[in-house]
Amino acid sequence: MIQIFVTGGTFDKEYNFIDGTLYFKDTHLREMFERGRCTLDIKITTLMMMDSLQMNDEDREIISHNCERSESENIIITHGTDTMVKTAEVLASNSDISHKTIVLTGAMIPYAFGSSSDGFFNLGSSLAFVQCLDPGVYISMNGKYFSWNMVKKNRQTGYFEAL
Repeated sequence: MIQIFVTGGTFDKEYNFIDGTLYFKDTHLREMFERGRCTLDIKITTLMMMDSLQMNDEDREIISHNCERSESENIIITHGTDTMVKTAEVLASNSDISHKTIVLTGAMIPYAFGSSSDGFFNLGSSLAFVQCLDPGVYISMNGKYFSWNMVKKNRQTGYFEAL
């Protein structure tokens, strides 16, 4: 079984057509798995729905604790891209989950924006990576995976790059 932990981020933001703001309502993952005809054994758990810039150390500990408690050896975390590496660092420092394969992924464009969103592709890539990679903590974006400590988000291009 693959455990999916939802934490929010652009991945799950909705667009308010009246005032132009982005907000959270519910995760889109179930719909995405249905559209993608996913037949994997998946358990989706929403831990929080927040922008990663608003995450604090306590939020990251909640994520780490849930990874620890999960019976699954394969975990995907949907997360905002701005502090994804920071959360990955916290997870990598938890020796109680070092035997698990954990992949963090997100989106630069909300899934609710339709075909212009990269979320669907990033989720699919993460599903493949979490089944193939050795235990450890990884970031998966744009069809690539990176070890948590060998990646950064390039804020000028909007892509993740190897260090």
